[in-house]
Amino acid sequence: MKNLSEQYHALFARLGRAFLLQDYMLLFVRAWAAKIFYLSGRSKAGDSYLTPSDLTVMLFADEYDLPLIDPEMAAQLALYAETFLPIMLLVGLGARFGALGLIGMTLVIQFLVYPGYFPEHATWIAALLPVVMLGAGRISLDHLLVSRSGK
Repeated sequence: MKNLSEQYHALFARLGRAFLLQDYMLLFVRAWAAKIFYLSGRSKAGDSYLTPSDLTVMLFADEYDLPLIDPEMAAQLALYAETFLPIMLLVGLGARFGALGLIGMTLVIQFLVYPGYFPEHATWIAALLPVVMLGAGRISLDHLLVSRSGK
């Protein structure tokens, strides 16, 4: 019976490698999470690409009310994070760093801003964890750069 089980696992491991299933899964979750955060970042932008709108600053001052940080600074940092980290995640350049940054941002949102949205936040974290654990996969700039450097 053990032999049959080993053959089963070996077959699916070979199929997974042959069809890059893990890499396509990682690309999918990277794109899915990147879209969520990038669009959120765009909703914070004002007149220019990297300037928060007055409404965003007002929300950080009145509704979000984060401790220990100036609302204008928090709005600016959130806009930068939700603009650049999703791009890094999508193209797979520093993807682990991007995913960890977005997980950190999600935890801040969960515990300090919207604690009632746990199911949605848990889904975002669940999508980002494989990238943290496995990296961006072979369909990424990280992989391309490492393979070209000969490592």
